[in-house]
Amino acid sequence: MTSFVILVVNWFSKIPGWAALSLIMNGLLFAALIALWQNQASLSRTAILHQTSASVTDVLGGSEPMVVPTDIADMRHLNYQEWVELLQQKTDAMVAQQPEHLTILLGDSLSLWFPPELMPGRRAWLKQGISGEKTNGLINRLALLDDAKIETIFLMIGINDLIWGQTDDQFIDNYRAIVSYLTQNHPESQIVIQSLLPHGGEASIWESKHLLLELPVERVKAINAALHKIADDYDAYYLDLYPLFSTGEGTLRPDLTTDGLHLNRQGYLVWRSAIALYAQLELTESRRLE
Repeated sequence: MTSFVILVVNWFSKIPGWAALSLIMNGLLFAALIALWQNQASLSRTAILHQTSASVTDVLGGSEPMVVPTDIADMRHLNYQEWVELLQQKTDAMVAQQPEHLTILLGDSLSLWFPPELMPGRRAWLKQGISGEKTNGLINRLALLDDAKIETIFLMIGINDLIWGQTDDQFIDNYRAIVSYLTQNHPESQIVIQSLLPHGGEASIWESKHLLLELPVERVKAINAALHKIADDYDAYYLDLYPLFSTGEGTLRPDLTTDGLHLNRQGYLVWRSAIALYAQLELTESRRLE
């Protein structure tokens, strides 16, 4: 055992500090995930997308009920403007409550369908996601959050841009505009840029699988590197989720997805664990040092 410990120590001493830190972080994330699965064993394993009914409060987050369609099938048929109006109502209701530790999950369908019961505790969560959202749409609705006193914003947006033909340059310009707006209008908030997730490639069963096959792994990785730089440029945080969700080939792990693009419950458990651990190790510590 002593020889093994010495071997491990010597090995760690030969790799760059950033690589060692990455390995440690991933190990902690997976350890936290195992513990979380044990704690969540009593919860239903039914994926959120397969639920037959749910309230908008459940889907969008927040504690105040709303008089709106309650069946998910009905909600799927809402047009874009109707979704924006729902998000405005939820934001207004949350702002009126003035909760402590208000945290926004901002983005597209991946954020929208995050199961409320899996969201990390000790925060007031408000989901601001729209299915199919792209960066240009998100830019136009950021003002919905102007009156909110927000502690943290977890941002994930971009996969729809890449799938539906947005150029990398235009995507990066839009993303910079989003982060610039958030940092200027919420200077006290912690802005966390989350990496794009991989897609399932050939194993996907999503209805527009051919579009995923036209999006190479290398392009997604290059975009994530650009997002990391944006985080550095705007003094924001960067949460790299990609390694936790990818196979050795760089595709989305089949055990974490419903169709090669969207997440199942296990996928959301991984995401939840990453957010919870990152918030504890990075965001909380940063607040202490301020």
